[in-house]
Amino acid sequence: MPPLDRLREVFRASLELPADAVVDGLEYRGIEKWDSLAHMALVAALEQAFDVMIDTEDVLAISSFTAARKVLERQGVDFD
Repeated sequence: MPPLDRLREVFRASLELPADAVVDGLEYRGIEKWDSLAHMALVAALEQAFDVMIDTEDVLAISSFTAARKVLERQGVDFD
């Protein structure tokens, strides 16, 4: 699975969204399901799916789908 599709799947699974939900524009607290507990589950799922360790600063920086992608790119994940 391409990394961008894997990122979308992680967001859908972590936030308990339907398989066809559009997640590319999601922002933290932009939907009811993305609260602080879901955020930590999302971070853990991102770490597992992409085999990375996300530090505290980056955990806080993941404020949207786009921000998560940027954090992962800094970790060496190639989305292109």
